[in-house]
Amino acid sequence: MSRRTSETIRQIQGVPFPERIVKYWTRVEQFQASEEDLLIATYPKSGTTWIQEVVDLILNDGDVDKCKRAPTQVRMPFLEMTAADGSNAGITKLETMDPPRVIKTHLPIQLLPRSFENAGCKVIYVARNPKDSVVSFYHFDRMNLRQPEPGPWKQYLERFMKGQLVWGSWFDHVKGYWRERHKRKIHYMFFEDMKEDPAREVTRTAQFLGRQLSESTIDHIVQMTTFSVMRENPMANYSTLPDTIFDRTASQFMRKGEVGDWKNHFSAEENAAFDEHYQKKMEDCPLPIRFTI
Repeated sequence: MSRRTSETIRQIQGVPFPERIVKYWTRVEQFQASEEDLLIATYPKSGTTWIQEVVDLILNDGDVDKCKRAPTQVRMPFLEMTAADGSNAGITKLETMDPPRVIKTHLPIQLLPRSFENAGCKVIYVARNPKDSVVSFYHFDRMNLRQPEPGPWKQYLERFMKGQLVWGSWFDHVKGYWRERHKRKIHYMFFEDMKEDPAREVTRTAQFLGRQLSESTIDHIVQMTTFSVMRENPMANYSTLPDTIFDRTASQFMRKGEVGDWKNHFSAEENAAFDEHYQKKMEDCPLPIRFTI
């Protein structure tokens, strides 16, 4: 018997979401951001937890003990997430927290509460190449008992390409924030750049946040946010979530964190079809996405 408790998928302005998000959407929409708040925005499975840990270490001058004060989802609540009864999760925590808050979201830019733009909040956005994103999302949906059953890989990939997975189209998501990056305070990053030269990307992120850190502190932050270190950190690896939410026999929350793992999943035929689809969808927005490094 399946242990899944996944809900109906419904839409907000054409974007699919789990019902628990749609049900309490008014609270999210009316959320009052402060100028001091920092928003971390990503499409799902794009290095969200990684950049959250990097940011927390930057804001705490590399103090690892301070960053172990609570699990990621408590330190940096997930804006649009609520439990099925409207309690406990992201928006509920945020409503009771005083600024400055570090806030996580997977919302496409058109669905962000207006208060973020009105307050002039800083936003850090991380984009990851879509082939690795969909592979990671697929394995995440295999373990996440609150998500719909992912089904066969081939059909899952097709749904991803059509923007039918929860949080919608990867293409619309990455393009939306990219087009707004100069109009708003958006620091736009790439997962592949973080893997290639983490010290450079940590330095740039610190500069965006107005923090002057020594070279040794930067190096320390890089070391503390490697995949292997974070996978063993209970405050960053989501091991505090119960087995009723994550079936860890299906997959690990922190699975590989690599660039190019898609090559182990895409058939030659799937890859050719995806490349053709990618060219069409991205021809109006020349994003420097890299599929390998």
